[in-house]
Amino acid sequence: MSDFLEPDTSVPGRELIHNRNQQAGPASVPADEASASAIPEGASLNGCVYLVGAGPGDPQLLTLWAADILRKADLVLYDYLVDPRVLELVPPKVEKVSLGHHSLGHHWTQDEINRRILQAAAQGKMVVRLKSGDPVVFGRQADEAEVLRKAGLRVVIIPGITAGLAVGALGEIPLTHAQFASAVALVTGQQSHESQAALLNYQSLAGFPGTLVFYMGVRSASVWATELMRHGKPAETPVVLVRRCGRPNQQTVHTSLGEIASVIERRGIKPPAVIVVGEAARHAPARSWFVDRPLFGRCCVVTRPEHQVGKIRDMLVELGAEVLTQPAVEIVPPDDWAEVDAAIADLAAFDWVVFSSANGVRFFFDRIRQLGRDARAFGAARIAAIGPGTAEELQRFQIRADLLPPEFRAESLAETLSAQGQGRRYLLVRASRGRPTLAEALVQAGKEVKQVVAYVNRDIETPNPDIVARIRDGSIHWMTVTSSSIAASLVRLFGENLRRVRLASISPVTSDTLRGLGFEPTVEAKVYTMPGIVDAIRQYETKLEGGAIPPAP
Repeated sequence: MSDFLEPDTSVPGRELIHNRNQQAGPASVPADEASASAIPEGASLNGCVYLVGAGPGDPQLLTLWAADILRKADLVLYDYLVDPRVLELVPPKVEKVSLGHHSLGHHWTQDEINRRILQAAAQGKMVVRLKSGDPVVFGRQADEAEVLRKAGLRVVIIPGITAGLAVGALGEIPLTHAQFASAVALVTGQQSHESQAALLNYQSLAGFPGTLVFYMGVRSASVWATELMRHGKPAETPVVLVRRCGRPNQQTVHTSLGEIASVIERRGIKPPAVIVVGEAARHAPARSWFVDRPLFGRCCVVTRPEHQVGKIRDMLVELGAEVLTQPAVEIVPPDDWAEVDAAIADLAAFDWVVFSSANGVRFFFDRIRQLGRDARAFGAARIAAIGPGTAEELQRFQIRADLLPPEFRAESLAETLSAQGQGRRYLLVRASRGRPTLAEALVQAGKEVKQVVAYVNRDIETPNPDIVARIRDGSIHWMTVTSSSIAASLVRLFGENLRRVRLASISPVTSDTLRGLGFEPTVEAKVYTMPGIVDAIRQYETKLEGGAIPPAP
């Protein structure tokens, strides 16, 4: 484990998140014996093991190389403090093994880790040893690499952003400065009083011409702070403690060398944390840009189907939110393609082909390709989309929508289409669920309408228990509601617990559905799009006095 070795047992659900795939390790044996006994007789060890730095937390700070390797891995052994969001890059079917921590009842020894890696390599698996921070900064990289190389494995080390440097950017702490800090020292605080005295030269550290950055120094603060002052470091030296650097719940504490130990004890501060000592700390703002984002400290649950989470999640994360996903529905193809196939065969005979969702576009065009056809099947038919998201999906298939309504809802689309002087035959590509508004309005306007179901909405039957627990403890603040079918499914999934969170509705239609189910949305998007719903949340939070979170309705 690298960077942050002290565990954080104060986070609800942390044990559950990290121990789902944890395996009990074998009895500890010497490293050389472990190397030999882990390799089956006659096995080939021509493989490669990747020691990968996961960075300080935020997956966006992961290197492109690391992300690529995680997507290709056959086995991932990860440190307890690796952010769960990083693990989302690993394909679902890949085995992920948490190496645990002492405080959770089982902690894999280095020998156990080596044995597991060697066993997997002997089976020809691509093994990733994922470490928080950087593998070569307090990460025991040398120990692991030596054993693996002795066993004949090729070892590749992929760097990560170490927490001691990330804290400079995310906490706005100038670790170096032309006037007061010409050097930076990364120092481990995880030593006993006796071993610290033996391993650390406090006289040199006290006179160091720059910034001291302590890793794993929360529990030992009274030791290293006392030693620094005893060797001449002034008690009033500025200190900044940054807890959970790079995470959605990053915390910053400003104090002094003389007060740091008592502040930690008084406030009950727990690891993981990085502690910056020196004049650099004096220049850190009370609130860095990282924590000053409009949605920092807020947790939002995105409820769209799994394959559609990305865009809205990225927008919320950019604004500082912690984002969890709980799909309320899943999107699957229809059981019978006969009606869709018949419509595709007759596609050029329609005057208008109307798409009311991005999912409809995706499934319809996938079916066109499965039938061995392409966009030429549309002939002279014109294409309408209900909104920009649907139009954007059309562009993925090299198709530009001929018509978008001024308001992104069925009523406006029906009115706009009915006003078109040309065309009588309309094909509506739709979901298994949905309002009949568009078809009824077109028929009433004298149009000939054919509807085909290109995909099926199915409700998710069981909620994520971690999300239920967090709703109940008040640590989830928002839930997005982006369609009427999602609204109905959420009520079935969470029931009265939904009253503990704020509901962000994408449109008046969705809001009316929520009200019909007995729930009032907190905000409604002015523009019925994903950016619109995010902007509604942002505006609401910005108006809160002092950023305080009032009780949920």
